[in-house]
Amino acid sequence: LQKFLILLQVTLSVVVGKTLMILFPNAVKRYILKMGEKSRMNRNPKFSYENWGPTFFSFKYLQFVLKVKWKRLEDEAFEGHPAPNTPVVTLGGEVCDLLDFMKDNRPLILNFGSCT
Repeated sequence: LQKFLILLQVTLSVVVGKTLMILFPNAVKRYILKMGEKSRMNRNPKFSYENWGPTFFSFKYLQFVLKVKWKRLEDEAFEGHPAPNTPVVTLGGEVCDLLDFMKDNRPLILNFGSCT
């Protein structure tokens, strides 16, 4: 039931987003760029809207969002138990699982920060 509700919500948002993108391309572009300001991705001159903006609300976008949301249904973290094997995207754009980065019995350290 949860997967069906997620499918319905994501599909509806993609259909509405794609429709708005066709009817009001400049307004949607401004909105997406405004959202990008929050993550500061707009500050990278090599990362222009024309390279990634049109991929919003595409079929591939729908598939990726569904895959991530469905995977997160299984992700629960509890102290003292193994970490969830969450999907991540490498700097090269490859989608893999977090625990793919484990090597032998060495601990995996995640460092979150900003480069600005």
